[in-house]
Amino acid sequence: MSLHTRYTPLNAFLSYLQFEKRYSAHTITAYSNDLIQFFDFIESQYDKFELEQVSGTMVRTWLASLKEAELTGKSLNRKISSLKSFFKFQIQKGALTKSPMETVTSPKISKRLPAFVAENDIEQLLLNLSFAEGWKGFTEKMVIQLFYATGMRLSELIQCKQNNVDVGKKQIKVLGKGNKERILPISAELALELKKYIQQKPSEAEGVPNLFVTEKGKPLQPRAVYTFVKFYLSQVTTLQKKSPHVLRHSFATHLMNNGADLNAVKELLGHSSLAATQVYTHNTIEKLKEVFAKAHQKA
Repeated sequence: MSLHTRYTPLNAFLSYLQFEKRYSAHTITAYSNDLIQFFDFIESQYDKFELEQVSGTMVRTWLASLKEAELTGKSLNRKISSLKSFFKFQIQKGALTKSPMETVTSPKISKRLPAFVAENDIEQLLLNLSFAEGWKGFTEKMVIQLFYATGMRLSELIQCKQNNVDVGKKQIKVLGKGNKERILPISAELALELKKYIQQKPSEAEGVPNLFVTEKGKPLQPRAVYTFVKFYLSQVTTLQKKSPHVLRHSFATHLMNNGADLNAVKELLGHSSLAATQVYTHNTIEKLKEVFAKAHQKA
């Protein structure tokens, strides 16, 4: 990917993200967009400026303008994170001695509880729902099964290679955020279904390493996956949000509700910190309340 922008300090930072941190193209683009937007604003407000002249006041002025444009707290926090990483990099390479972000605080945002599909609705989806005929339907059903069985992200599934599936060991290897690999267990039944899927792949897919392909042998595209997942989920749930990530949330929530260890769920999801996984404990607490209400005479 091209890393050239008209801001020289930014180019070096983006190269660092690509070649040393090994971030995905999507993540690097997000950093680039945030920082170019910031530098464009500073240039328009303060004419010419040097990097060491950037102050916390300048940053807060930019953030205030974004807030006036009704940017969400989550988006603001992401932009603050981009700036913090950029200025930390400048300190590490000796271009700066102090970060202007030291006086910038991130806005507090209310944590939204993850939406998930009820277990009986998942059962309805996988056992009773009719999928499309032929290869298209086979692919769509396998994709949905794998999302729910492993909790993998959309990007992980799209990038998953056929040789990442080990039918004998009943496991699948995925490449997560930050190019971190993890091994996910799958059931014997799903392993056999995947073996069958691989054996029946269309001849046009010969030489294509991706696990999931279209009828024409082309790798699945994220937009197509999002569209058919939304369609099938709409058949079994009234949730407002119907996406591959909802299946990931459902995977994690159902594990927690059935007594899975929090650290184990963290590893399965590929989270870098336990805090990201703890959002799923709310459903466990709700289930405990339900059990208490039914079983305790003083409830």
